[in-house]
This record gives sequence, C-alpha cells and structure tokens, in this order.
Amino acid sequence: MTLLEKVPLAAIRKVQNEITEASGLPNPAYNDPEFFNFERDHLFAKTWAALDYESALPELGYAKPLDFMGLPILMLRDKENQIRVFHNVCSHRGMVLVTEEGPVKNLVRCPYHSWSYDLSGELKSTPHIGGVGVNTAEGFNCEANGLKEISSDIWMGIVFFNLSGEAGSFADFIAPLERRWEEFVGPGVFDKLQVAPTHGTLELNVKSNWKLAIENYCEAYHLPWVHPGLNTYSPLDQHVNLHVNDYMSGQGSLNYQWMEVEGDSLPKFPSWPEDKQTVGEYISLYPNVMLGLQVDHTFALIVQPQACNASREKLQLFYVDEESVSESKEECREAVLNAWEVVFKEDIFAIERMQLGRSSPAFTGGVFSPVLDVPSHVFHKWVASYYEKGLSEKGLSESAS
Repeated sequence: MTLLEKVPLAAIRKVQNEITEASGLPNPAYNDPEFFNFERDHLFAKTWAALDYESALPELGYAKPLDFMGLPILMLRDKENQIRVFHNVCSHRGMVLVTEEGPVKNLVRCPYHSWSYDLSGELKSTPHIGGVGVNTAEGFNCEANGLKEISSDIWMGIVFFNLSGEAGSFADFIAPLERRWEEFVGPGVFDKLQVAPTHGTLELNVKSNWKLAIENYCEAYHLPWVHPGLNTYSPLDQHVNLHVNDYMSGQGSLNYQWMEVEGDSLPKFPSWPEDKQTVGEYISLYPNVMLGLQVDHTFALIVQPQACNASREKLQLFYVDEESVSESKEECREAVLNAWEVVFKEDIFAIERMQLGRSSPAFTGGVFSPVLDVPSHVFHKWVASYYEKGLSEKGLSESAS
C-alpha cells in the first residue's frame, strides 16, 4: 500500500479546513514507520528543526554524534568556537566517522582507511590514495571531498539545522518570536542567557509520536485533569490561546507564580514590564521545540523523534544573569526544575495513551474544540500543508516510475 493509499490527500486537506469543519491528522501519521521516514524527508528537512543544545558541546574541539530519524549526524565545536553540523559519514566509502562523543584533538579520522578531516570539515589526509606510500592522486581534489555540512544556527542555546538547505534565512524564521519576546526581556537578551551548572536539565523518554507532545503543549484545555497542582494557582480560566504565526502557537498564563524558597527568589529580567510580572508564554515552535518564557527564567524542550511511536524530550533551563546560576541560588533553581519536572511527567500518560489510541480504526483524526483547541489546530494545519506538498510530489514521482 502506498502512502497516498494510507493517507489520501482528501484526508489531509480536511485537516486544513476551518476548525469547526476540520479533522485531526489520521492514524498513519502517528504509527506508520514509512510515514515517519516521509516526515523526515518532506517535513523536517524542509524547515529549521532543533537538533540539540549548544551546551552539549562543552569545549573547543568537542564532537557529538546524533541519530536524527535514522540519519547519522555530527555536531561539533571547532577551534574558533563555532558550532557546526555535518553528515557523520566519510566521503570515501560512507563509513560513520564518530560513534562516541568527546573531544577531538585536531582531526576527525575515519577508522576504515584513515581519511581525516579538520574541525571545519575539510579533508586533510588521504593515506595511500595513489598507491602504497603515495598520499595524493592525480585528478583527486581534497577541497571537493570534505564532510557535507548542514545549514545550522543557534538561538537561545538551541542548535537548529536545515537538512535540505532550502528553508531560507534562520534570522527570518526566528524573527517573529524574537520580536514578540523582546517586548518582555529587551533586545539581545537571548544571546546572553545563562545555563546553570546544576538543576538545569531533564531528559524524558516517551512512548509516543513526536507530534503528540507538540500538540499537547499547544493547548491548556487538559490542564484541570492532567495538571491538578498547576491548575490550583494557574487555572484554565487564567490561560489564553497564542497564535504567533503559521508555525508558532501555544498558550499564555496570566497568573505565573515565580518560585520562592525560604524568602529567596531568582533575579528577574530587568526589562520585564511591571504590568506583566505574572504573564508566562508557552509556545510550540514547529516542528519540535516547546518554549517557555517567564519573568525569572526561560526554557526549551526539544522533542527528538526516535521512531513513529517513540520520542525523547530534552529540557534545558536558561536564566537571567550570573547571579541566577551562582551557588547561592541553587535551591531556587532546584525548585524551578522540580516544578517543571512534575508538569512534564504528568503529560506522559496522556500522550502515550493517545498514541495507543491511534491503533483504533474507530479514530479517524478526531475533532477540535473551536475555542480551546485553536493552537493545536494551527499545528495540525502546518503539518498537513507539508504532507500535502510532499504526498503530491511523491504521487507524481511514483506514477512517473
């Protein structure tokens, strides 16, 4: 059965209807391995997606291999402190180069034939390429055979990458959110956020498709039943829908409560408006980042797709200044991390049960609340727009062959 037979274009177009007439994405979008690979090539590859955090590369020359939806990727920090992203394969015979993260002294060396690359990806050594003891060959150009670099950029400590190179400027991509949030924190702040040495990270493995984590984060509708503790001080009626643009939506709280531990609290953003001290914004940046902004900290949660029914969530907390990440504020940071850990762990049962529900033929995408599901519908429409284009192209190529 072809993908178009599994997911007809008519079903994808119905997702893009007005919310009162729309259905959600059909089951194969969540539980079909072939569709998972389709998403990698026709959705993730076409836009700016989050790969990992800048903090995963703690020193110059540090390299970290990653599996992104079955693709071997290499992220490294070069000698000029620039983070680069490459396809993690040797240009000679396609061997995966790096299998364990850690510092690289000078060159990334292929263990097969010892071809070696510097940290900018340039091919520097080709032993015996022209015969035993002959390290050059007529007509072979090292400059044309370096590692294949992938377009990448960094914002708020997140390493973004674009596999196809067709997504346009990252600055243009992030500008709508940056402008929106600079009204809270002031210009240039996202380049100055601090990562704490303790109580700053969390990693969760979830038995669900990556999309369920994102669409769940978009809305507050589930708050009273899934997050009863949070609902006591930031109840559903204190939440609002947020629609930044076609690839960013979420929810806002009008009653964010900053942490106090024995009378102590974290420093606040100096430029934060006085009349918005209790405002928090929680925005899904498609395809795979969940972001939060509050008066005393911000965070990102990258959803790394592992399989059609498995995801990894990686949380990183970011703070206002050096004082926030000092030893004297450790208990406050611990309280912040613990609070978010409770919230994100509470979501797991819901998205895992929705994943199980995608095996039921009785479910054909579901419907939306015309009021409380608006941000989730925005996400479904965005995904469906990539599906429609990719499935149309795939259908044409299959019919041509």
